[in-house]
Amino acid sequence: MAVDATELSIRPLAASDHAALAALMVQMQAHYGVPCPAPAEIRDGLARLPQGVEILIAERDAALLGFASACAIYPGPGLASGFFLKELYVARSARGGGIGRALIRALAALALARGHRRLDWTADAGNPELIRFYESLGALAQTEKVFLRLTGEALAKAAQGASGSDA
Repeated sequence: MAVDATELSIRPLAASDHAALAALMVQMQAHYGVPCPAPAEIRDGLARLPQGVEILIAERDAALLGFASACAIYPGPGLASGFFLKELYVARSARGGGIGRALIRALAALALARGHRRLDWTADAGNPELIRFYESLGALAQTEKVFLRLTGEALAKAAQGASGSDA
């Protein structure tokens, strides 16, 4: 699957891309101001992606400029499957050139090719420019939903007694 827009190529991640994607992920973590594992640990994670994860990369002149990571989800409305976009990131130096839009379009095409009926994701509510970008693609905010997470100690506590029957 390749999408060309002024020599931009969108394609599935290959093992040979792991080092370049790890470097871009380091940049992404710095952009978000969050801790980042060592590049070797990132490369190891890329080599052991969980089943169902799909990563598309955007490159021009052999330079990796952005990526989108998604996974299949089921069930959704009408008991149909969908894609959940976990991450869309474009290198600082490449922003504003249509790469994010090209990645979303390629991911939408991949979702349809896989038989999925929707593409869902979260976005930073405090970033109106980002929201406008997604809306320009035809996305609609799902205000009836709330994003929740279990992590760390809360995740461990929720797992306590998982084999029990206190449903």
